[in-house]
Amino acid sequence: MDQFTINLLFVGASFALYIGIAIWARAGSTSEFYAAGRGVHPVTNGMATAADWMSAASFISMAGLIAFTGYDNSTFLMGWTGGYVLLALLLAPYLRKFGKYTVSEFIGDRFYSPTARLVAVISLLVASITYVIGQMTGVGVAFGRFLEVSNEVGLLIGAVVVFAYAVFGGMKGVTYTQVAQYVVLIMAYTIPAVFISLQLTGNPIPGLGLFGTDLESGLPLLQKLDQIVAELGFREYTMHHGDTFNMVLFTLSLMIGTAGLPHVIMRFFTVPRVADARWSAGWALVFIALLYLTAPAVGAMARLNITEQFWPNGTSGEAVSVEQIATDPAYDWMQTWQQTGLLGWEDKNGDGRIQYYNDASPAMQERAATEGWEGNELTNFNQDILVLANPEIANLPGWVIGLVAAGGLAAALSTAAGLLLAISSAVSHDLIKGQWNPGISEKGELLSARIAMAVAIVVATYLGLNPPGFAAQTVALAFGLAAASIFPALMMGIFTKVNNYGAVAGMLAGLIVTVIYIFLHKGWFFIPDTNSFTDADPLLGTIKSTSFGAVGALINFAVAFTVSKMTAAIPQEIEELVESVRVPRGAGVAQDH
Repeated sequence: MDQFTINLLFVGASFALYIGIAIWARAGSTSEFYAAGRGVHPVTNGMATAADWMSAASFISMAGLIAFTGYDNSTFLMGWTGGYVLLALLLAPYLRKFGKYTVSEFIGDRFYSPTARLVAVISLLVASITYVIGQMTGVGVAFGRFLEVSNEVGLLIGAVVVFAYAVFGGMKGVTYTQVAQYVVLIMAYTIPAVFISLQLTGNPIPGLGLFGTDLESGLPLLQKLDQIVAELGFREYTMHHGDTFNMVLFTLSLMIGTAGLPHVIMRFFTVPRVADARWSAGWALVFIALLYLTAPAVGAMARLNITEQFWPNGTSGEAVSVEQIATDPAYDWMQTWQQTGLLGWEDKNGDGRIQYYNDASPAMQERAATEGWEGNELTNFNQDILVLANPEIANLPGWVIGLVAAGGLAAALSTAAGLLLAISSAVSHDLIKGQWNPGISEKGELLSARIAMAVAIVVATYLGLNPPGFAAQTVALAFGLAAASIFPALMMGIFTKVNNYGAVAGMLAGLIVTVIYIFLHKGWFFIPDTNSFTDADPLLGTIKSTSFGAVGALINFAVAFTVSKMTAAIPQEIEELVESVRVPRGAGVAQDH
């Protein structure tokens, strides 16, 4: 059986499972559509939350960014995981106790202001749409490769699949679909990692293999990797070579952005009790850790494997020949990925070989001049393909490659569904019912929610065709937007006496400043360039667009407290409401307001 057929079997079976679950768990009421009827067990919710969380950025893109940057991109691991600690301790139980369906509804009621609710909706839409662009980018990469079509066609197919199971199932259907997707994606991520760790180090546990000994050379794996990439003019893999201040700021931005993402927070509205919200966050961390403890090993081992493919006789020997790429089955992965447009090479000097090296390195420029090289001949390598291509590069069995195909799609689709649900809830529940038509029937609200989700899928697909960065980079921008707008409002709503004027002014200040900074830094909406994800020079010191969310959050807090001090105190009933939410009671069943 050929690889394409195997891929179809794995992907087709997983899709049939997802759509079957969505039909079985179809939402019949607004409570089921928005909060799964508040009947989800904490372990089930933790697993669904992990799938909702471990998106294309985690499954497809994160290891690729770690592989080609090394130590410095461990910030993704630290920031995203740390955010769940904040959620578990500071937000999830209090928001569940408040008893609303959406983040915007909490903000509107706590700050006793329809304007605050509207601004929260706008913030949610901006952050969620940016986030879902990254997911649709990952969907296009995965579908494009495993169905052997272009990236654009893959994206369109993925959009149709998301529509099929997310629009009808609502939160109830999405929750149980995400449980299945978690099982698929965690198997798809860890099984190839076990195979590759055994190949390279003899250790079946990838996290331990990362610090083990390379069987071929007898050197520690990371020492060998450092050596080979340095010989090609790249910086050592384990060396910190970035801006420490920006690195810390980026980690903080990811942490508070995680704690402010509406599609993640919504998951804690689905459990029966306040105590279950904390347990859900704890279980989510356990399930997430299974992938996140494996990701550094996947990135390092993939970087070593691909480098050795281009220099099969070591960096002191000759590069791989064009003929070998065309005839050797070990290089079939290059031929198939080339069809997606995400991988490319060119024999610039006509010597019949493909030299892969850092042509900006003075040492390699000197060697290139001596040997007649005309520059790096790996002309295109989209980092988002690395995890999906890794089993093929390592020549693993076909069923493993098919499993990875299903896992990559599960990761992207699970988060896309959660985000689209958050968007549709904001439009139907917070805008249409909360602002424009309070008397709308439950049937009418459900219909508007499904229409809103369908429109959101179309918008996300269009924007996903021209993303502002790799999947994880695009997602990082969404975290910055959530960090600057939503997280401070939630924190102040629970733990302070900030009034409605302060909350609105703070959210607007944080959101507007962060959006302007990102747009100017990325140049995406003003100078579209689909071939380059390179940022312009930072506008404020060394702070990159992906790190600015933490600064936006500080601006939000500062403006909110200042405006609140200058205006009237919050009403007595709101003060009592805030106190009731913070009182450490309510381990029993939470009461909806």
